[in-house]
Amino acid sequence: MTRWDRVMEALSNHLAEHDPPFVTMEAETHRSPFRVLVATLISLRTKDETTAAASARLFALADTPEAMANLDDDIIAAAVRPANFYPTKARRIRAISRRLVEEFGGRVPSDLDTLLSFDGVGRKTANLVLTEGFDLPGVCVDTHVHRISNRMGMVRTKNPNETEFALRKSLPQKYWKPINTLMVSFGQKVCRPQSPHCSICPMSDLCKRVGVARSR
Repeated sequence: MTRWDRVMEALSNHLAEHDPPFVTMEAETHRSPFRVLVATLISLRTKDETTAAASARLFALADTPEAMANLDDDIIAAAVRPANFYPTKARRIRAISRRLVEEFGGRVPSDLDTLLSFDGVGRKTANLVLTEGFDLPGVCVDTHVHRISNRMGMVRTKNPNETEFALRKSLPQKYWKPINTLMVSFGQKVCRPQSPHCSICPMSDLCKRVGVARSR
């Protein structure tokens, strides 16, 4: 068993005892790339519980590009508040919805470069839409994946974009899709940004603790 096999097995065992991140649950429940896209945009720099509540309010009003495009910005903003930067997110969600209707027949494209051409859609969001919305290969790297991968010594990178490309080279493709779900859950509960719970970490023998000055 390789080091990556051991890491992913430990992360899977952890997730089996906890709820997955909201966007993963959203994808599994509705199988809608559009809902995954919108929920991910809401989730940026926002806690999971806030994202879940905001997404539920918004999707109760509209859950297709056509319906979303017909809402006013202030209605979308009121629904997603108090997600961080909710006025900006509201404008982007409506603009993206309108472009989907006008240029793509109301369908979310399943191509990374096309997704990245939408205002407000970065590599994290685009990859999450591919993996969770379309079940296609992609490596979604957020702050948790970036932090944990570097902390364990699996990669040595300066930012999430660098981490994505490093993981594309070193991480077996069978783990590309689940790594985000697994590391987000683990990062929220155990391998936290400050003072991680190293004493209860199931991967303590695999982790190099890069940059960890204080732990619990």
